[in-house]
Amino acid sequence: MRALLQRATGAPGGRRGKWLVLAAWLILAVALGPLAGKLGDVEDSGANAFLPGGAESARVNTELERFRTDPIMPAVVIYTNDTDTGTGVGTGDGDDGAMNAKATADRTAFAPFVPTGEKVSQPVPSDDGKALMTVVPLDSEDEVTDKVEELRAVAAANAPPGVDVEVGGPAASLTDSVAVFDTLDSTLMIATGLVVAALLLITYRSPILWLFPLLAVGFAAVLTQAATYLLAKYADLPVDPQSSGVLMVLVFGVGTDYALLLIARYREELHRHEDRHTAMRIALRRSGPAVLASAGTIAAGLACLAFADINSSRSLGLVGAVGVVCAFLAMVTVLPALLVVAGRWVFWPFVPRHGTPARKPRTVWARIGNAVARRPRWSWLMSAAVTGVLALSAAGINLGLTQAEMFQDKPESVVAQERISAHYPSGASDPATIVTDSDRAAEVRESARSVPGVARVGTGDRTPDGRLATLDVVLKDAPDSRAAKDTVDALRDAVHRQGALVGGTTAEALDTQRAADRDLTTVIPIVLLVVLAVLVWLLRALVAPLLLLATVVLSYFAALGASNLLFEHVLDFAGVDWSIPLMGFVFLVALGIDYNIFLMHRVKEEATRLGHSRGVLEGLTSTGGVITSAGIVLAATFAVFAGLPLVTMAQMGVIVGIGVLLDTFLVRTVLVPALALDLGRWFWWPGRLFREPGPDHRQEPNKEETHMLYHPI
Repeated sequence: MRALLQRATGAPGGRRGKWLVLAAWLILAVALGPLAGKLGDVEDSGANAFLPGGAESARVNTELERFRTDPIMPAVVIYTNDTDTGTGVGTGDGDDGAMNAKATADRTAFAPFVPTGEKVSQPVPSDDGKALMTVVPLDSEDEVTDKVEELRAVAAANAPPGVDVEVGGPAASLTDSVAVFDTLDSTLMIATGLVVAALLLITYRSPILWLFPLLAVGFAAVLTQAATYLLAKYADLPVDPQSSGVLMVLVFGVGTDYALLLIARYREELHRHEDRHTAMRIALRRSGPAVLASAGTIAAGLACLAFADINSSRSLGLVGAVGVVCAFLAMVTVLPALLVVAGRWVFWPFVPRHGTPARKPRTVWARIGNAVARRPRWSWLMSAAVTGVLALSAAGINLGLTQAEMFQDKPESVVAQERISAHYPSGASDPATIVTDSDRAAEVRESARSVPGVARVGTGDRTPDGRLATLDVVLKDAPDSRAAKDTVDALRDAVHRQGALVGGTTAEALDTQRAADRDLTTVIPIVLLVVLAVLVWLLRALVAPLLLLATVVLSYFAALGASNLLFEHVLDFAGVDWSIPLMGFVFLVALGIDYNIFLMHRVKEEATRLGHSRGVLEGLTSTGGVITSAGIVLAATFAVFAGLPLVTMAQMGVIVGIGVLLDTFLVRTVLVPALALDLGRWFWWPGRLFREPGPDHRQEPNKEETHMLYHPI
């Protein structure tokens, strides 16, 4: 098996193997290209795509599908008059009369948009006489987003001076959300590609080399999208617009990281070997286990989200795992083949010459290693203190965002809801829905009316067979408020005795919040165990994996605290979305452990040759530049999210970006090497390096030895 693995990893660097690998990838890209373009066809943007799988609100959505062959999704048009004439709506005087005339004319214009058997409601005046509200029922299966845009065009036309008209309600909220995701993929792809290209140019300072990682990532992207499409179509892999958008950023970030690591090791071997094929085979053999462990850790960590209850979390984790595997396959096959085919000249103007030193005798990473080696205990204590202080800021985090707070710029549906809440019972535009047996409908209606916080209970529809009925429950408070959620809880307590179910937007938010809490306690322990198992396998030790995992967890809390400070005092977010703590943890533990894997795999290799203390310093010096570059690239790719209109995605980008930078510049550079030097060979307990410490078994080199290591005579 080992021999087979070695032959497989050596193929991209072989004289004939490189051509076979490139031919195979070209055939694969041509064959899978059409499938990659179909990923949008399998995206699920339905009512339950972002809900917990077994939640009561999700069950209500499922039951509602039985009521109509043309399910209705309402749009709510709100007319407001911000001048107080005291005349009241409908008098025909001044601005109020103009508003009434506009609403009446629009009602006639809206009629062609409603399905057969439905009617546009009469304009409903508010008690304060400054608003009118019209409900327009739309067929949810008939291009709702297009219909809403047409409604908005009609509503905006010929609006009288002083009268504001907005279209809101569930149909408009869906339209505004879809508008964000429609441009998400292209925006992220373009922005990520530009960021990665710029950073690769800066890193390599070569007009040619930067193209090769991007070309390999392009192959990985085609494979990823095609594989995701096929798995979604034939294996029920859940895909939603959010996970589809994040997928390409993850492939770009992770793929570029692996490219940087492999190219750095290849360049190093080119200084030692005249034949580029030999250099590539050795580079693959020596860096391959680290890249494999990294990809395995990230993929396994993300796959742990399959245990989450929230459907969107499961989708993001499973789709992300597919992307990481595809990025790994491309980076260890097509990229090495491309580099070997091109030859040494791709590094121009800094071409690695055989027999020349692989790096300068004294680098910044050598100086950092010397400083850490002189006072290792002080170094790790100070590093832990810095991250600990940042982590304290996470203690006061405010979890939960309302619908209005989910966008960095308010869309029209949010403005409409604010105006409805100002003039009507806040829940009028988006009532809760009760599904009950028809023979108990009257009893359930009376129970619902008795619940504090309920403004009114209206009659609903019956299923074609007459077995089930719906009741619309208008809440006194805004649908996404804490008070409205409390009302839903009370409403459920009241109607569950009759076997009824309560759904709607407020119920969905409540169920999602509680599922997010459950997912934290379920998924996090599984992720930690999986990552620990990979580290134990890679390092053949127990103390080192436990310490590495602890440093990444500490880094996560520091990133969460630092991000919370930015959210509150710089970006002015009202709070942190419920999904962020879990998403941030999974991404940061999986991605953050990456750099520890790259570092410690090299440290283990050098410790076997030089002994523990010298091996730690040599590993830090050898990997310092490439890991720093990789961290900056990955942080920058996720920082692209910060400019998106969705607050949730912006927050995820910020926390992952900050966490990766902390891992790169503090945890991997100071904290981990200092812990390794302070513990000495006990760091490798109970592995072979603990039992057989090698040529240098002391805990740390003395000052003279350190100088001699990096300044040989």
